[in-house]
Amino acid sequence: MSSTNPSVRKSATLSLIAIFIVYFTGFLFYYSQTVVLPRVAAELNGMALYSWAVSIPALAGAFVTLTFGKLSDMYGRRVMLLIALSLFLVGAVLGATSQTFVAQIVARAVVSLGQGALAPLCFAVLGDLFEPAERGKWAGFLNVPSGIAALVGPTLGGWLVDQFSWRYTFWIYVPLILISGALVMLGIPPLSQRTSHKIDFLGSVLLAIASSTMILGFSWAGGMYPWGSPQVIGMLVASVLFWALFLWVETRAAEPMLDPQVLTNRTFITAAMAGLISFFGLTAVMVYFPLFLQGVQSLSATLSGQVLTPFSVLMAFMGLPAGLLLARTRRYKWMYIVGYGILTAAMFGMVALTGQTPLIWCFLLSTLAGLGLGAIPTVNTLVAQYAVPRHLLGVATGAIYFFVLIGAAIAPAILGSAMNTTYTKTLEASLPAGLTEAVGAETLASLGNPRVLLSPEAMAALEASFRNSGNPGPALFEQTVAAIRTALEHSLRTVFWIGAVTMAFCFLLILTIPEIPIGEK
Repeated sequence: MSSTNPSVRKSATLSLIAIFIVYFTGFLFYYSQTVVLPRVAAELNGMALYSWAVSIPALAGAFVTLTFGKLSDMYGRRVMLLIALSLFLVGAVLGATSQTFVAQIVARAVVSLGQGALAPLCFAVLGDLFEPAERGKWAGFLNVPSGIAALVGPTLGGWLVDQFSWRYTFWIYVPLILISGALVMLGIPPLSQRTSHKIDFLGSVLLAIASSTMILGFSWAGGMYPWGSPQVIGMLVASVLFWALFLWVETRAAEPMLDPQVLTNRTFITAAMAGLISFFGLTAVMVYFPLFLQGVQSLSATLSGQVLTPFSVLMAFMGLPAGLLLARTRRYKWMYIVGYGILTAAMFGMVALTGQTPLIWCFLLSTLAGLGLGAIPTVNTLVAQYAVPRHLLGVATGAIYFFVLIGAAIAPAILGSAMNTTYTKTLEASLPAGLTEAVGAETLASLGNPRVLLSPEAMAALEASFRNSGNPGPALFEQTVAAIRTALEHSLRTVFWIGAVTMAFCFLLILTIPEIPIGEK
């Protein structure tokens, strides 16, 4: 936007306004949903599928970040932004009206098909508007709308759940999405130079199959089927084969969905793999930490949202100084090292959490995790753009988000399996003596689901079932609830341990990233 032409400056200003509002809308949904999922799963009796509600939408988001990034290089950012917003709108309506948890998962997947593509497309628009050195500054400023969303999102989501219904956390986005679409029409110009393109349909199909079989294999393992079962092994083997086919096809495609130049770039692939693996720790913070606060520490959705607010606000706003520093110093490796180092410390701190941990420590860990994560998404996106030629800007931007979202899809499946296994074993060892003789088989079966800790209705139903089983006494009921809480606490500690160890590995990996010169392309 350094041009002296008034019409050029006006066009760039309109484009910035459009992407800032779109970015705000996408992240407000993301942050408001961080504290909503435990309550939705409890009310729709979906705790058994809790990890699926994260991994399946993340898989959908991973697919569109890569495909939309490539298609935006071919057909322009505006048309792809409008398609993404349309999918976001449809998913929001489906989410608000879903009556079962399976329908809720489908709705969230449709939301992710749209919302998941918004951030990389917004960064790609910045790449079109500004040269590499100036791009870092504006990428930092893009954290202002996401920071505002982070400030109000978790508390807004919790307040809507506590005061009205979780369905309102979907309905409020309908007008915001429509406004965003209108601004994109006004502010983002269409592709000025149209050329014929050959869409990589075969690559897209192989990518979808490879990703889907991988997520299904990890999701089934340890829950629906044992890890060594033919179903799980078959899915994972099929995934490996289709990934190999996908990479082979991409080396021969005229316009590959994932260009080999991106995959063979050491700087890009190091940042991408660290981002993928780090999502085991980040999923523990963003998905399972709210479950700990509401299920183990018995906080309301509103209060748990307030505990997470420092994490989300710092995660968003730290990108602003990171972008400005990157634009000024043109050095990024130290930001990675500091960020992953702090995240590793925060994750090991979460391992020590218990039901009696003072709330101030939860706030401090949330703050520490936000400080560590803050600069990483912005630096990841900029490094991905710096590392490749300009004509691959959309592909590289989409690809870095693709790897991160693949991590977001795999991590809940594995963490969910570890959590369920630990929960079952700990519950069996913690239940009070004589419970089997005192209550019926149906009541015993219901204890395998910790939803009673999150839903007052489920807790009341469990208490009523105890009263209807020959009045075993209030002490036995209280001991049973305590056993459920103990089992949930131990299972979540397993999740935090996995997150801590994988984050430590990411820290070691990022120490090896090359630092490329940042200049004009």
